[in-house]
Amino acid sequence: MKGFVVYDDATQAKRPGIIMVHEWWGITPHIHSEARKFAEQGYTAFIADMYGDAKTADNPKDAGALSGSVMKNPKVMEQRFNAAREQLAKQASVNPQRIGAVGYCFGGAVVLNMARTGADLAAVAGFHATLGLNTPAPAPGTVKAKILILNGADDPFVKLEQYDALKKDFDAAKADYRIIEYPGAVHAFTNPEATELGKKFNLPLRYDAKADQESKAEAAKLFAASLQK
Repeated sequence: MKGFVVYDDATQAKRPGIIMVHEWWGITPHIHSEARKFAEQGYTAFIADMYGDAKTADNPKDAGALSGSVMKNPKVMEQRFNAAREQLAKQASVNPQRIGAVGYCFGGAVVLNMARTGADLAAVAGFHATLGLNTPAPAPGTVKAKILILNGADDPFVKLEQYDALKKDFDAAKADYRIIEYPGAVHAFTNPEATELGKKFNLPLRYDAKADQESKAEAAKLFAASLQK
């Protein structure tokens, strides 16, 4: 697994680690910016290259093909994610007992599915997460992570029946999860480039500064409570 490690080298102390999984576009400046913010908050971030060879897409067709190639192969998804966790845990700046994960869009679906498999994670946050569940329903006690889903209330990519299926599975598994929806927010609301991308490709993508700020504050609280205690 290749990826990017981001941390503040002003201190040599071990700190919690966060695996970061990109949007369907691949690894873009947006996720690098988010990784730097986590580093400033006292984490070591590992941006996982879920597509391999740093592949990126500059249009929805290619983005859908790349993300679909992972989502249609849950074993490959799990192998790549676990390899990312292993790489992060080996970093000298990381306390391997305190690792969480965050994902955006496609990446949100990845981290939620990994939580379902019982991945060794303390906390997981999904921003404007698509909710394609391609892993088996978790058995009671399987899910280790505290889970936070931060989605736009008006995101047309996420269907009511997907929420229902997710809640049913997590309730049966006795998972610790919360879902927060932001009124008026659509897909990709944390990405400052989303509005222009939405216009360019006629997609329901739009940056929402208020939802961006509020959702990141919620994620910060989750990770502080779960990883920095």
